[in-house]
Amino acid sequence: MKANNHSPFLGLRTAAYQVSELTAAKEWYSKAFNTAPYFDEPFYVGFNIGGFELGLQPSEVQAEDKGESVFVYWGVEDIEGIYAHLISLGASEHEAPHGVGGALKVASVKDPWGNILGLIFNPTFQIGS
Repeated sequence: MKANNHSPFLGLRTAAYQVSELTAAKEWYSKAFNTAPYFDEPFYVGFNIGGFELGLQPSEVQAEDKGESVFVYWGVEDIEGIYAHLISLGASEHEAPHGVGGALKVASVKDPWGNILGLIFNPTFQIGS
């Protein structure tokens, strides 16, 4: 592949989380993101979150068997408030909100199925930049 200034990648499209209880996860994520799924089938549930897809896939993998090698950070304006909201819904603390340079802040929680949900406040990030 020849190097150029235009990447052939179009950007992130979907973050998919595997869950052992699809119906319960669908309800939890609906409350967590304050939105209903646009696609709802026994094999996959999809949510449109700010133009990006959050997907739920049924899986036999239990929470304690999941690794921590990939983080997906969802952009938020009120990181402390959203973090508290997710904890109030039953998420467990993974990384409390904290600064990582300049105005940037990150945090993360684990959903009831052991998936890591990252949060980021980044006032300078622009989609498509």
